[in-house]
Amino acid sequence: MRIMGIDYGDARIGVAVSDLLGLTAQGVGTIKNKGHKRVLEELDALIKEYSPTTIVVGLPRNMDGTEGFRVDATHKFTESLKTIYSGEIVYEDERLTTAAAGRYLNITNTRGKKRKEVIDTVSACLILESYLAKHGK
Repeated sequence: MRIMGIDYGDARIGVAVSDLLGLTAQGVGTIKNKGHKRVLEELDALIKEYSPTTIVVGLPRNMDGTEGFRVDATHKFTESLKTIYSGEIVYEDERLTTAAAGRYLNITNTRGKKRKEVIDTVSACLILESYLAKHGK
């Protein structure tokens, strides 16, 4: 049973999936956010390919725990996700995941265009790993 992690953003959406045992997260890729319909088509293809039992969406709370405008956008995205996915969708706090992804990419010396292409996928992996650590076997 796989679990999918999603890091939703205005420009790009990072996607990761767990292994079949639900122990580790692997990056699947980044979807360029070029419109609602196209994003859902690409996510639908990934959902069909990996058949997740749960989708974990990163929830970008403010550092003080309050919900800002980014949370509203994420909730709207999740509502649209429900039109193509009937399984369980849960939220995972994603505070500092982009910063952590940036530190990881610094360590691996990933720069320039390549960094921009993978940072959202790495963030999705971190969101999913956080969820797996809390809810894993």
